[in-house]
Amino acid sequence: MKSVWKVTAAVVLIGGSVWAGSLLNMQAEGAEATPGTANDPVVTKSYVDQAIRQALGGGGSSEPSKETPVTSPGSSGNSGGSSSEEAISIVEVKPGKILIASAGAEFIVRSGKAVIYSADSNGVADLTDGKDIANGGTVVNNHLLSFPREGRGIQVVDGDTHNLIVMVRGGYKVQ
Repeated sequence: MKSVWKVTAAVVLIGGSVWAGSLLNMQAEGAEATPGTANDPVVTKSYVDQAIRQALGGGGSSEPSKETPVTSPGSSGNSGGSSSEEAISIVEVKPGKILIASAGAEFIVRSGKAVIYSADSNGVADLTDGKDIANGGTVVNNHLLSFPREGRGIQVVDGDTHNLIVMVRGGYKVQ
């Protein structure tokens, strides 16, 4: 008889705990603020910029400070530099042509079948896989390639009649 009371007490205790926990959970879910209300206001970029300037000691004016240049999302923010080197160009490489990178350029082959071209035994860094691709090695599409020196590039696989579409950041020339 005592074991029946123990089982009943355990069931009531566990059931009561689950019920109380569900009530607390409902109250916590209802406490979430809806965006745009007084508990969670929507703010503008200018307000956030102003708050950051105030936190950094730059004052509370709504005008940008003279020390911090305002740059557009596409610009590099480097004064005196050429923004064309930072811009991404879309280049179409026809079969038989070679896309040669300048030092520091980056390529992403978007479509087509490409192989690495290098005048020496060194290759090109595939930053996506963390590998070095030697001369004649196949390039995987949508992988970021880094060209540390001039004279290296990519070309269409021999026998393929389709063009390459390549995203290029940095200097390049088509030979």
